[in-house]
Amino acid sequence: MNPFNSSFGHSTLPTQTFANAPPLDILLVPGGLGTCAPPPALDSAIEFIRARTPELQYLLTVCTGAGLAARTGVLDGKFATTNKLAWEETTALGPKTKWVARARWVVDGNVWTSSGVTAGTDLMNAFVEKVWGGDVAKRLSDGIEYTPHSDARVDPFAELYKLSSVYDEFLGADGTMEGLDEL
Repeated sequence: MNPFNSSFGHSTLPTQTFANAPPLDILLVPGGLGTCAPPPALDSAIEFIRARTPELQYLLTVCTGAGLAARTGVLDGKFATTNKLAWEETTALGPKTKWVARARWVVDGNVWTSSGVTAGTDLMNAFVEKVWGGDVAKRLSDGIEYTPHSDARVDPFAELYKLSSVYDEFLGADGTMEGLDEL
């Protein structure tokens, strides 16, 4: 396998491909400029996400990674959020997704999606707290000297880019949707 060079100059030598990846419990779909590339550039990634999602315990996306997941159909009918600067382009990739604009992260069952990159760090903190407990989450955030935002409803970038959705008022502090019977 050949090293993969990122736009930041770092390179990574893969040890697995989509074809020989082991079974997964958790799949993290990162964002970035490449996630909105037109077909066929992402066909193998899209098929991998689509094929593997049913066996996962959790699917997590960060930033525009939600758009990549949405392109597979795995977010159809689910609540999700994504990067606010790329909101229009990314949400267009998932017309059957219930996009929540004023959210740092959203939890819908076993699917966790975050807004931008730093919101992804907050999502991971909330995820670790949910799965492994508050003590583990605190130890990890203290270890990287990070103070997480603990309220999923606080996303200043939705305000900055003047974004809203019909689902915003139903988002709970923990990222889950509440009171949807009112819709």
